Amino acid sequence: MTDPYFDSEDYSDISENEVSTPHELDIPLSLGGERLDAALARLLPEFSRSRLAQWVRDGHVLVDGKPAQPKHRLLGGEKLTVEAITAPEQTAFKPEAMDLPVIYEDEHILVINKPAGLVVHPAAGNWSGTLLNGLLHYCPALAQLPRAGIVHRLDKDTSGLMVVAKTLPAQTELVRQLQARTVSRIYRAVADGVVPFDGTIDANIGRDPRNRLRMAVLKFGGKPAITHLRVLERYASHSYIECRLETGRTHQIRVHMREANHPLAGDTLYGKLRANAMTEDVLGAIRRLDRQALHAYRLSLRHPVSGEQMSWCARLPQDMRDLLAALRGDTPERTFTPGSAELDDDDEDWDDDDFDVEVHYVRD
Repeated sequence: MTDPYFDSEDYSDISENEVSTPHELDIPLSLGGERLDAALARLLPEFSRSRLAQWVRDGHVLVDGKPAQPKHRLLGGEKLTVEAITAPEQTAFKPEAMDLPVIYEDEHILVINKPAGLVVHPAAGNWSGTLLNGLLHYCPALAQLPRAGIVHRLDKDTSGLMVVAKTLPAQTELVRQLQARTVSRIYRAVADGVVPFDGTIDANIGRDPRNRLRMAVLKFGGKPAITHLRVLERYASHSYIECRLETGRTHQIRVHMREANHPLAGDTLYGKLRANAMTEDVLGAIRRLDRQALHAYRLSLRHPVSGEQMSWCARLPQDMRDLLAALRGDTPERTFTPGSAELDDDDEDWDDDDFDVEVHYVRD
């Protein structure tokens, strides 16, 4: 199965997951005078020219026992040894047993409460042990769907709710809802500093031109990105916030909060640890968190087949609850948004008049 996220001809990232198959070949005299790369293309037509050339450059092709360059001219009669390397992306879509926290399932969709630390989709550096691998083991029929039914992602170190399609019609409809921005995704997070007021951040996001590993708010170019922000609690050094995504760009909340000068607690990619503004208890809780304090708390959508409006809530994971406990203990005079997070542990702070939905709560 091919995947648009992968460049099937880019095999320069060699990993321990690669598998090699040796080929022993005799160069016929009729190919005398041919370049090595051209001769390989004729002798091994099942492989692309770019892949063969990469193997030559990486030393996986020997001419009479010695490495050679793609432009090497053959005489005819040489013996070739070719280590046919199977790229990691070709072996990534394999079932792997894992404990998937499935909180809802029917014949069309399933909803997962993804733990922090779990990569969603195989990619460079994470060719196995991903959510996709677990899904293929949990439901083998997902192998017939693009990306095993995955329609949206969470960062590796972001926890919370994801929906996965189990049929192609369901996947098509969920993608349509995401594109139409009718899927409601609400996150809870802890941000550095005292966020002064609620609001909306509307700023285009694209690849950071100074650091290709990061995204950034761009004045020119990028893609539209809109995040609606509500402050739930304010403390001496941090704020407990809720973010509703109108769009779904890579690292959107993390980038927007950095742009607002309130990066998420524990986010080493977009923020810096302001240790001088924290007590030891708070500092210790952030270090134990070892990730950005971000959790996909609520997911609402229309069922792709029945059309029923559905919603699920997932309680904050223990590491974020520990951080909030440290922050609340440090700030006796903390302030609250009316009706907000005082009752967070019981998930009673939602005004369901804002959501005409059936709510399913996830308990530990």
